[in-house]
Amino acid sequence: MAKDLTLYVKEGCPYCGKVRDYMEKNEIEIPLKFIKKAEEARRELAEKGGKKQVPALLVDERVIYESDVIIEWMKSNL
Repeated sequence: MAKDLTLYVKEGCPYCGKVRDYMEKNEIEIPLKFIKKAEEARRELAEKGGKKQVPALLVDERVIYESDVIIEWMKSNL
């Protein structure tokens, strides 16, 4: 299992909401970083993943983009 998980999201983003709804329904807890509220989180995401697109799931040092891909990763790994 991955040791370090972080989900980068933005308030009001429907795709972020989709991932968060899935997490809530399946009782998955992953630390959230809101890129709109924290410049540091936005910069960190751009450095690690190469872009500021959300939702983005940081798995150890790899960034996974796209809500459906993130949900599939969660189904298979959590």
